[in-house]
Amino acid sequence: MSVDAATIRRIARLARIALPEADVPAMQDEINAILGFVEQLGEVNVEGVEPMTSVTPMALKMREDVVTAGGEADRVTRNAPQSEDHYFLVPKVVE
Repeated sequence: MSVDAATIRRIARLARIALPEADVPAMQDEINAILGFVEQLGEVNVEGVEPMTSVTPMALKMREDVVTAGGEADRVTRNAPQSEDHYFLVPKVVE
């Protein structure tokens, strides 16, 4: 897969990147090289390889799932700039 100059201009516009016309060919070459590398990755045999989230084996730290009665409203709203009756007060943003 390769991209043309019009696609490069569209990508730059969508990404809100100012791309001078003189830089379009260089960017086109770079993106085509990246896409070529991604195509090479598709040729790698990954049969039998399990998906992983990290290069080193990890286990998430788990905590006991305990049901509580709550009663933490004072603590939760303690650092709020403004609160009333255990609710956060925020400025109105929708008319």
